Amino acid sequence: MFPERFSNLPAYAFPRLRSLLDAHAPGGEVLHMTIGEPKHDFPRWVVDIIQEKSDEFRRYPVNEGIPELLGAFCDWAQRRYGVTLDPDANVMALNGTREGLYNAMMALCPETKAGNRPVVLVPNPFYQVYMVAALSVGAEPVFLPATAETGHLPDFSGLSEDVLKRASVAYLCSPSNPQGAVADAGYWRDLIGLAERYDFKVFADECYSEIYRDRPPVGALQVARDMGADPERVVAFHSLSKRSNLAGLRSGMVVSGPESVTRLRQLRNYAGSPLPMPLQYAAARVWEDEAHVEENRRLYQEKYAVADEIFAGVDGYAPPEAGFFLWLPVEDGEAAALRLWQETGVRVLPGAYLSREAGGRNPGKGYIRVAMVAPKDEVARGLTILRDCLY
Repeated sequence: MFPERFSNLPAYAFPRLRSLLDAHAPGGEVLHMTIGEPKHDFPRWVVDIIQEKSDEFRRYPVNEGIPELLGAFCDWAQRRYGVTLDPDANVMALNGTREGLYNAMMALCPETKAGNRPVVLVPNPFYQVYMVAALSVGAEPVFLPATAETGHLPDFSGLSEDVLKRASVAYLCSPSNPQGAVADAGYWRDLIGLAERYDFKVFADECYSEIYRDRPPVGALQVARDMGADPERVVAFHSLSKRSNLAGLRSGMVVSGPESVTRLRQLRNYAGSPLPMPLQYAAARVWEDEAHVEENRRLYQEKYAVADEIFAGVDGYAPPEAGFFLWLPVEDGEAAALRLWQETGVRVLPGAYLSREAGGRNPGKGYIRVAMVAPKDEVARGLTILRDCLY
């Protein structure tokens, strides 16, 4: 016996990619541009802190996060967004935000809404944990296309009254993965206002918030504060993985009102996997430092300029506002990825692997996702090869 709710899940994106490509020889020197794993340097003093605190590996970690870590994050949120958070009531440390994005659904989504099966609103394309979290609580995921026509962000305004009345959670990633689109203050106001009217929560996945071209993206928490929204309305997620090139540290944070955080902490007591203590001490110092973040952002801004130059004049090219992916239009993403691999050795991800078919259409089918995480010269070489092969 196995649960039916997971029976129709497609293969995860990267095993699916291996099935597509690995039976074929690469057509040149292999260049990986698939996974969003940062390659820039992280602050080397992180290792010193972990070593200094290594005796703490003997201890069971503090579930909600050590005071130093929670306080450092609250100080960062004040500097970055101008919001005041109580470290004892509004925040909890995460073992990577994927854990939080999943467990927040487990802790906060009701069993029914308006007497019916609850709905979870999911942008399409999307980070795959959103869908699996919805299925895990027996909710109905409703996929909202985030296409060029909608500014690569989902259009919540077109939802029916029936769906909105059953809505319990809406996920939104801003800056978005994979398109690099940014929700401005007006967009957040509209979404949070809709959530206030129909009584659902907004799960704001803001893990790419510190990688941008010109202006720092507005945050959901600051918009909710300015609106005077219910403090429980927004549940925001932040991470050191992209901001600080520390994907392996597995340090994230979830922020919300005190009732939501209490419920998240209670679930963590029973089923969580808290961050080891030496890593918590290191993460606290990382949230306090902005110099390495500014340098990281500068390196990505250089690569935005490289991409803009290489793809100048390519029909349909949309320069990303933020993040470190290119979302490039092609006739068919799988065919393009296979051709690129067989002819050049450059490895990219078909956009359809990040989307689900809804309404007879998979909005990622006509795209490939390209990660610009490698050093600038390597990115420039890979993008030039890609352009010459596909355009």
